[in-house]
Amino acid sequence: VSNGHLATQGFRFLEKRTGTELADLAAEHEGKQITFADTQVQPVPVITSPEWSGSESGGRRYSPFTINIERKKPFHTLTGRQQFYVDHDWFLGMGEMLPVYRPPLDMTALFGEKPIGEQNELGVSVRYLTPHNKWSIHSEYQDNLFMLSLSRGGQSVWISDRDAAKVGIRDNDWIEMVNRNGVVAARAIVSHRMPEGTVYMHHAQDRLIDVPLTERDGKRGGIHNSLTRVLLKPNHIVGGYAQLAYFFNYIGPIGNNRDEVTMIRKRTAPVEY
Repeated sequence: VSNGHLATQGFRFLEKRTGTELADLAAEHEGKQITFADTQVQPVPVITSPEWSGSESGGRRYSPFTINIERKKPFHTLTGRQQFYVDHDWFLGMGEMLPVYRPPLDMTALFGEKPIGEQNELGVSVRYLTPHNKWSIHSEYQDNLFMLSLSRGGQSVWISDRDAAKVGIRDNDWIEMVNRNGVVAARAIVSHRMPEGTVYMHHAQDRLIDVPLTERDGKRGGIHNSLTRVLLKPNHIVGGYAQLAYFFNYIGPIGNNRDEVTMIRKRTAPVEY
């Protein structure tokens, strides 16, 4: 997407495999290269590339699967079409041959975490989610002046006003979250828009800005992933079968790190760095 020559070369290779005209999607930028210096000056539109399924040819905005629909490039599935049914034995055995709702894992039964809503000296138990950052550029850190001017400048956790009231947390208070995986120190954003029993910590907040030592262990206060752990389902490790293959990150089609729970409480010790 930053090298027009490679993008065009990739499409010409795909033309031979698919019998479909594709190279023209990138040919207008075949001699173009986007450098880091270019991006420091201003945002730069990327080049249409076989890495992605959308077309930005002619100044068009990106939309996924444009090339598959308009140029009839086969989808990367067993059938070459959009596919929802998976006839792999493991998926059939688990009843997941079609998209299906699966309730959150019972972290109390599996790992001994406190049930959602339970209160004790460690705070209140809540479901812990890590959505994409609200003040960021895609998945990058927010440690630049443009992004920091839109946020509070440091790690924060969104919590409902009802949960906050249970443990005496007020807006902008320092809080600490602890579960079996780790610990996080941050400020609280108390909001009536948050559902009771659930907290958000937007991902990729910068850990270098206003992150104190934790009360629990005196170490630097953790990031959004400090409380999460990837859990594998059997069908996550189905590989070498059409569109099903190992891929780093969630290792599968779902993010069951979203099932995590944690205790959250107001910080009591003075903030130290």
